[in-house]
Amino acid sequence: MATYGDIATLAGQPRAWRAVGSAMTTCTDLQVPCHRVIAAGGLLGGYGGDVALKRALLRAEGIVVVG
Repeated sequence: MATYGDIATLAGQPRAWRAVGSAMTTCTDLQVPCHRVIAAGGLLGGYGGDVALKRALLRAEGIVVVG
């Protein structure tokens, strides 16, 4: 698990967390685990508008999701 900010920092652009969020929203490559990127504070984020799917994918991997 990583936050959008974590990914931005790893890419060398620590303030580009919104760009990371935009990229994750349009990600359709099933080889990229976009569902594992969460918002700051532990919120799930949007996942292209299907938070229920994101929650289900995380739970299927054994990750505890509260709320």
